Amino acid sequence: MTNNDWLIILGLVIIFALAMYAVILWRRVWRNQQLLTRKEEERNVRLEGDIRILAQSLVTGQLPVIEGAIRIKVLLDNYSGARRADLDVRVFETIYDATAHIPTHQAWKDLPKAQRKLHERQMETLEAQHRSEVEQVARVLSNGVRPDDQGAAGRRQTAE
Repeated sequence: MTNNDWLIILGLVIIFALAMYAVILWRRVWRNQQLLTRKEEERNVRLEGDIRILAQSLVTGQLPVIEGAIRIKVLLDNYSGARRADLDVRVFETIYDATAHIPTHQAWKDLPKAQRKLHERQMETLEAQHRSEVEQVARVLSNGVRPDDQGAAGRRQTAE
């Protein structure tokens, strides 16, 4: 065998090794994509269940309208799955935007009483203006977020 033959064989071995390495890397990428897809779906199912619970609590009066609208809006912002065609959540965004400047938690407690009363009146006005629309959208959400929805509960029953 000549030097050229050895160089050709060495070149083929290197090409084969690089091809195998590329296959290994591609399989890792594919597995990672599958894992991310599965985690996103699990997250969406969890968020969907939380949205459904909040919507049902809002409809039954167990959750204040303003607080429920804000919480549902935040969960919907994080939900990335398919949505029902009849789902119009602009009212949640309206309430969220109108209350974004109001302090929460300790900052709320630290406010002077007069400022708290002012914010409370603003929230009462928002609630009066949007209560029926919020409850209507919450009723739709209490049946699920997905188009084919029986929601997470329906998928759990199907799996059993």
